[in-house]
Amino acid sequence: MRKTVASALEVCPVEVAVAVLGGAWKLTIVKQLLEGTRRFGELGRLVGPVNPRVLTRQLRELEADGIVSRTVYAEVPPRVEYSLTELGGSVAPAVAWLDEWGAEYAESAATLERTTD
Repeated sequence: MRKTVASALEVCPVEVAVAVLGGAWKLTIVKQLLEGTRRFGELGRLVGPVNPRVLTRQLRELEADGIVSRTVYAEVPPRVEYSLTELGGSVAPAVAWLDEWGAEYAESAATLERTTD
């Protein structure tokens, strides 16, 4: 278990969730993997303007926490695929809720901004 997650266990379950899924791009990565297995380059394009080093670090942390599975195929050139584990798939309702809430918030914020201009 990563030190960050172990420390969060001492606080509360919300902190555990934030330790595992918080951070740059993690929820977006999970959202994309909910739609199916992806290769690294494809994930990078789908996630957005993410630095490859950051994407690699986030994927490694998600893998260490049991959310993402990494499969390496012995081919030339090497092929690496990422998918969600069963545990990773269990966050689908939370990701869907956050996606919906984020869209509603963005709409509300845009409306508020227009009315204050």
